Amino acid sequence: MQSNAIVFWWVNQNQTSKQEISGGYMWSPKCNKNGGYNQFYENMRLVDNGDIVFSYYDQHIQHLGIVQRSGVSGSKPSDFGKAGNNWNNEGWFVPVKWHKLPSPLSPKRFFDQLKPTLPEKYSPLNRDTGNGLQNYLSAIPERMAKVLLNQLGGLEVSIIEQAQISGDNEDSVKLLDDTVEQEIINNTAIDETERKAVVSSRRGQGRFRQNLASIEKGCRVTGVTDPRLLRASHIKPWRSCADNHERLDGYNGFLLAPHIDLLFDRGYISFSDNGDLMISPRIKSEQLSLLNISSNPTLNVGVFSDKQKEYLKFHRTEVFLDER
Repeated sequence: MQSNAIVFWWVNQNQTSKQEISGGYMWSPKCNKNGGYNQFYENMRLVDNGDIVFSYYDQHIQHLGIVQRSGVSGSKPSDFGKAGNNWNNEGWFVPVKWHKLPSPLSPKRFFDQLKPTLPEKYSPLNRDTGNGLQNYLSAIPERMAKVLLNQLGGLEVSIIEQAQISGDNEDSVKLLDDTVEQEIINNTAIDETERKAVVSSRRGQGRFRQNLASIEKGCRVTGVTDPRLLRASHIKPWRSCADNHERLDGYNGFLLAPHIDLLFDRGYISFSDNGDLMISPRIKSEQLSLLNISSNPTLNVGVFSDKQKEYLKFHRTEVFLDER
C-alpha cells in the first residue's frame, strides 16, 4: 500500500468472539460452504498491517483491534469446537492485537448519528433497525469510523498511535505452523525418519533443501549463488501443503537471498508463469529501491517447470497481496 492512511473494518464475531479475542486473531472460511464467493471472507485478504478493527458481538462493540499483518492461509482453529461445524476447514487467518473497551458500546444508542455514515454496500448493520447482520468482516468508511471513535472518550488516540507504528507480527502466524508440526509429530502412521524430514523442511533444512538444491542453483532475483547466503523457501507455504510430499518437493521452492525470501513469504512479490517479477501495490517502490529491487523495467527471472508453475499459481492466488 502506498500511503500510511489507516483503513477501518468492522467484524461481527458472535459465534467465535471468545476464541478470537483470547487468541489474538480473526479467522474465516475462504468461501461459502457451497464454494460460492463471499465478499466478507474475501476482505480477510484485503486487511493490512496497522488497520483498525471494531469487534462487535452481543449487540455491542467490545474491543478495538490493530491488525498485525495481512491475512494468511490457515486451517480452522481447533478451539472453535462446534461453533465452526458449518464452515470449511481451509480459511484466512489474520493476527490482531485486541484492546478491550472500558465499557461496551451499543451502536443503537447513537444510531441516528451512525446511520448516515453506513457504507452503501456490505454494511455491517441493518439500516432500519441498527442490529448487527450476519456478515463477518466489513470495510467501513472513515466517516463512520469517526462517529464510532468519538464515542470512546479519548481511548482512540492511543489505539491510532499504536496502529501507525505497528509492525508485522509473526508470532501468531507461527502458531499455525506449530499446530501443523505437532500434528505431524503425533502421527505415528508416518515413519519416524519421514516425520523428522518433514519437520526440518519447515525451516528449509534437510531433505527439502537437498531436493531444492538439485533444481535451483541460486537466487533468481539477486543472482547470489553461495548456499551460505541463501534460504530454502517454500512457494506454497509449508502449513498450506496438501501433504508431506508437497512439503518435501524440491519443485515447491526457491533458493532466495534473505530479504527476497521475506518479501516472497509475506506476499510482497511473486512471479508470473513466464518469469516476470510481480510487485505488490502494498509496498512502497522507494523501499524496494533501497533493497536494490526495481519494478521498472520489469525483471524476468527465467523459465519455470510445469511443477513450479502449479505451486506459483497457489502463491499468486493465496499469498501475493493485490491492490485493495
